[in-house]
Amino acid sequence: MITGARARIDALDERIIGLVRERMAVSALIQESRISSGGRRVNLSREMEILSHYRNALGRPGTSLAMTLLELSRGRI
Repeated sequence: MITGARARIDALDERIIGLVRERMAVSALIQESRISSGGRRVNLSREMEILSHYRNALGRPGTSLAMTLLELSRGRI
């Protein structure tokens, strides 16, 4: 039972990593588009929406998760 559950967690982790990489790639496209049109690399109001969404869905730890995802996607600000 534990071995099977651990294998399932490992598979989920691989899917999560793949989704994070996909998110990073999409974020890079958005940043490139925004910069090429004369905008800023980061949209703080959008980031606040993302933080709120994760906090509402997952509680306070969701905010930390969202911050990590944002940092991975856009770098440190």
